[in-house]
Amino acid sequence: MIPSLPHSGWSSALTRLYLVAFLIFLFLPLVTVALFAFNDAPYPAPPWHGFTLDWFFGSVEHRRTGLFSDAELLGSLGTSVLVAVWVTTLSVLIGLCNAFLMERFEFRGKGLLAVCMLVPLVIPGVILGISILAFASRLAEFFNDYMGLELDFLRPGLPLVVLGQFSYIAAITTLTISARLRRFDRTLEEAALNLGASRWATLQTIILPYLKPALIGSAAVSFLMSFENFNTTLMLVGANSPLTIMMYGRMREGATPVLNAVSLFLMLASAILALTLMRRTQRRGPPA
Repeated sequence: MIPSLPHSGWSSALTRLYLVAFLIFLFLPLVTVALFAFNDAPYPAPPWHGFTLDWFFGSVEHRRTGLFSDAELLGSLGTSVLVAVWVTTLSVLIGLCNAFLMERFEFRGKGLLAVCMLVPLVIPGVILGISILAFASRLAEFFNDYMGLELDFLRPGLPLVVLGQFSYIAAITTLTISARLRRFDRTLEEAALNLGASRWATLQTIILPYLKPALIGSAAVSFLMSFENFNTTLMLVGANSPLTIMMYGRMREGATPVLNAVSLFLMLASAILALTLMRRTQRRGPPA
C-alpha cells in the first residue's frame, strides 16, 4: 500500500490484519520450539510441566543428557560447521572468479554458460544429490577397475557433501558478487592503472574493498545455506553426519526437548550473525 495514495479504512485494517496473521504464522512455531526447550518433561510438546535447564546442561538426577553434554550431537554440530566453512570458502572464491569472468570478458557461449551456472538452482536438492552420488560412484568404480586407484573422496562422505552443496551455492555467490561488480565505476580502476599501479595492487586496494559488502553477504548466506541443508546432504552423507541429518535420525527414534534446545541455540546464533552484519552495514553507510 502506497501511503501517499488515498485508501479506505477497511483496506488499512485488512492490511494490518494480514500483517499480524503473517507474523503469527511465521514466528509462532519458533516461539513454541524455544518455549518447550525449557519444559520439564521427556517430550517436546504440551502440557507445560515446569521450567528446567536440563535439556541444555543435562541432569544426573533425572538421567538426562543435555545439548552441551551430548558428545554425538556436538560432534554433528562441529561437522556441520566444518562443511559450511569449506562450502563458504569455495563458493566465495569461485563466485568471485565467475563474477569477473561474466562481467569483464566477452566470449562465445557466454549466455549459455550463464544459463548453465543457474541450472543447479532450479534442480530439486534430492535430485541434485542423487545425480552427484551416481556420477561420483561411477567415476570411483572406473578409476578402481581400470587404474587400480581407490578414490575415497568420491564415495559417500563429507567431500561429496561439500561438492553437492557447493554446486548450487556457488551460483548464488556468483549472482551476488556480479550484481555489485556491475555497478563498479571502472574509471577508478583506469585512473589507478594510469598512475602506475599494477593490476594486482588495483585489485587489492580498489576493487576488493568495493566488493567487500557483497563478499561478506554472500559468505554469510553461503554458510547459513550450507549449515541448514538437508535434501542434498541426505543423499551424499557418509559415517560423519552433519547436524541436520543427526536431528532427522533423532526425530525418527523419538523426539526429546534436546532437539528444541538445539533449535533455540541455532536461532540465537543466526540472529546474532544477522544483527552483526546489519550493524556493520549501518556503520559503513549506504552502498556506493
